[in-house]
Amino acid sequence: MSFLDASHPFFRPLWRRVLVVAICIGWGLFEFVSGAPFWGILFTGAGAYAAWVLLIAKTPDDVKKE
Repeated sequence: MSFLDASHPFFRPLWRRVLVVAICIGWGLFEFVSGAPFWGILFTGAGAYAAWVLLIAKTPDDVKKE
């Protein structure tokens, strides 16, 4: 079981995968600017992990199988 399942049908469209990554990183940057470094690290880390799972490690072959 994975923390973020890239093979779930919800993540099939590219725009949803990019949006999830952008929201996580954007919220993390907002937290850094607001003066909450713990939450900033947490959300930017989640965004980096989501970018890896949803954009980098997900190959075009994975998309065709779905």
